[in-house]
Amino acid sequence: MGIQYIGAWLAGNGCVPIFNLMEDAATAEISRSQVWQWIRSRRGVLDDGRKVTKEMVSTLIADELKKTPGIVGEAAYAAGKYVEAAAMLEKLILDDQYEEFLTLPAYKAID
Repeated sequence: MGIQYIGAWLAGNGCVPIFNLMEDAATAEISRSQVWQWIRSRRGVLDDGRKVTKEMVSTLIADELKKTPGIVGEAAYAAGKYVEAAAMLEKLILDDQYEEFLTLPAYKAID
């Protein structure tokens, strides 16, 4: 969801239908913040016992980016900025310094 929302946001869409729900920056922000916290908390453990790590998140972001054209469609993927979004999301989650809100660095990336 984070990649899809940020990719659409960077392309000029502030509210985006994702998996039959209308999503906005608040949902992406909550998701990004939760994953950031899981990496840094001893309680950031999945149901199967695996600890959420930076490496795990990097792998998941790359995997989800590969799936994105099939989810949003080739035309929407070409019109969006999903590669940039994935890189931005990864940086926001992996940086040890917590960014207050994901749109702050995103504003710098808008054409």
